[in-house]
Amino acid sequence: MTQSTGALDQLRDRILSDPSLVLEDLDVMKALIDANGQMMGENVVDLRGIAMTRLEQRFDRLEDTHRTVIAAAYENLAGMSQINRAVLALLEPLDFSEFLTSLRGEVADILKVSSLRLCLESHTATHEVQSKLSEEYGDVLGIYGPGSIDEYLTGGRNMTSRAVTLRQVANPPEVLYGKQTAWIRSEALLKLDLGDAKLPGMLALGSEDPHQFHPNHGTDLLGFFAGATERVLRRWLT
Repeated sequence: MTQSTGALDQLRDRILSDPSLVLEDLDVMKALIDANGQMMGENVVDLRGIAMTRLEQRFDRLEDTHRTVIAAAYENLAGMSQINRAVLALLEPLDFSEFLTSLRGEVADILKVSSLRLCLESHTATHEVQSKLSEEYGDVLGIYGPGSIDEYLTGGRNMTSRAVTLRQVANPPEVLYGKQTAWIRSEALLKLDLGDAKLPGMLALGSEDPHQFHPNHGTDLLGFFAGATERVLRRWLT
């Protein structure tokens, strides 16, 4: 009994010497307010306790919002760093063959995609031409007939194609993803303006993760990457 009384006295002296120990502990403060309410009885309305409860709930919501904003900011910074590294990799090649090698290797790795394919429209697109290009450059380059890119972007509907299209896919076309077709579950399609009097191009980024590219995601960074790719390609496609 004496030991218990001594411990209580020590606790009381500690609190009196530094009240912040209690005031800054939300769990302790809540327990004290609840105990005070019980002592007043059921017929007494504790407005202060109600106000404290509401303030606590509001504080919890503010904390959740704060965490969400911070997480989004970090994600955006990580995305910017990723795109900047990919653009720098695009600028290094000295010829078109090295450019395609960079797309297939380093750039695809930086963007963390399962497949990356440069699609170009041509009036001379044939199976023989595609086979020859595949032998020379691999599956990173695809040649398609005029209008093929817009038709794929819009799904054949009478509408204007967007510069950046993000979507999930269940049955992607083999002519676009080749051997990776069976594993592609989402895609980012970046339409490329290659200059006046030239047919459009497209970068097709395919991912095995169905959530990597979603229509609700932002497209600003990918739009910037597409713009950098356009300017690099215009040097080679004269």
